[in-house]
Amino acid sequence: MITKVDRNEARKRRHLRVRKRVSGNADRPRLNVYRSNKHIYAQVIDDVSGTTLVSASTLDKELRDAVSNGGNVEAARKVGELVAKRALEKGLKSVVFDRGGYLYHGRVQALADAAREAGLEF
Repeated sequence: MITKVDRNEARKRRHLRVRKRVSGNADRPRLNVYRSNKHIYAQVIDDVSGTTLVSASTLDKELRDAVSNGGNVEAARKVGELVAKRALEKGLKSVVFDRGGYLYHGRVQALADAAREAGLEF
């Protein structure tokens, strides 16, 4: 019998598979991406201590007015720039990119490219 697996369950499985190998520490934290239909979120995480060092999303006050639709490529670019700016202010220059089980395409790629252009190295 064939069972139906929904897309989010498949994404979560892919994410767990990637997380076996990708881990962030204090020297090189993990830049994690989560996207929903309406918004996109990015966090820089130290997995050793289990803390979020920096975060940004389309729900932030700085971006809420600048972005009319939080679920498009332009919004993802702005979130990438903002998370990179906040990370550099905290002295974090190098990160490990965690795409969260999503394809490296569209909004996820736009966020990563904008973070690289803003000064993050990964």
